[in-house]
Amino acid sequence: MKPVLGSRGGVRLMSMFGSSPSKRSGKRRRRGSKRALLLSAVLLVAVRRVMIPPYPLAGKSVLITGGSRGLGLALARELLRYGANLTLLARDEAELRRAEADLKARALGISPPPQIQIVAGDVTVKADLERAVEAAISAYGRLDVVANVAGIIQSGPLDNVTDEEFTQSMAVNAFAPLHLTRAALPYLRASGGRVLIVASLAGKVAVPHLSSYSVSKFAAVGLGQSLRAELAQDGVSVTTVCPGLMRTGSPRHAQIKGQHRREYALFATLDNLPLISLDADKAAQRIVQALIRGEAEVMIGGPARLLNLFQSLAPQLSADVLSLLNRLLPGPGSSDAALPGRDAESRLTRANLVKRAAEQSLNES
Repeated sequence: MKPVLGSRGGVRLMSMFGSSPSKRSGKRRRRGSKRALLLSAVLLVAVRRVMIPPYPLAGKSVLITGGSRGLGLALARELLRYGANLTLLARDEAELRRAEADLKARALGISPPPQIQIVAGDVTVKADLERAVEAAISAYGRLDVVANVAGIIQSGPLDNVTDEEFTQSMAVNAFAPLHLTRAALPYLRASGGRVLIVASLAGKVAVPHLSSYSVSKFAAVGLGQSLRAELAQDGVSVTTVCPGLMRTGSPRHAQIKGQHRREYALFATLDNLPLISLDADKAAQRIVQALIRGEAEVMIGGPARLLNLFQSLAPQLSADVLSLLNRLLPGPGSSDAALPGRDAESRLTRANLVKRAAEQSLNES
């Protein structure tokens, strides 16, 4: 108890655990201010959605990197549904031709049927990016959207991931979107176009055994934020999406490090668990909606949103949990050699029906 002088010189006692009326009033004002700010933010988002019209995709020219398989192919199918004319860029011409046949068959059910063309090239080669941009302009007379989907992933302990692999991840996942956007920028400015950057939850939360991937995807998120701020004055909108685990069939093409079979079994199984991974078609729908609305940055999938929120609210606890998780993962291997996922298959991963269905559906098998 501490003594407090009253207005007439007497003494009244106030509990050391209590608080004065002025303090309680200050706390109420602060809580009220926070609620007002939150309500204002919600209202601004709602007003933005109402006031800013959706971006029409019908007849638009869209260039998609990594469009021959996986999420890139799922996005191509979804964009096709909206009537967009597509240019697909990927390295493997055989995969491109299968994707082209798939999309052309789907286009027959759309009126007027959208057009599809393919360009074989490497996103790390500037000349190939410029050639793809020129092909889109030549075929459609314009370029409205560039969708940066092509990516590379290495899964394994940090001890087995080389400096060269960090550089390779940066080249594909971060610098390629920058170079393509720059090559397309004159046309995007002319059309008031849009840029889509497919980053990852791993670009917001660094996940163990995805060190090189996380570094490059953090860079991709930063690139998206920078481009968004600087290109808005030119009428070019930039959307960065951060999906969590998706059933795209892509583990077969991942670079597996360390204890190859154990690492791949864990990676491929988690990537195809229905409760924590998202169907690629649903992910594509949400990504295209974010593009149409001109969203700045969107987490794709419930688990991705929850983990990102956990990281934002409790970064220390999040770091401790991820450190504990790392102790449960396979340890380093005796060699730094990388194996493509398809060469690290086991009876367990071959028997995964969900995984096999995704591979067959999305041109990954």
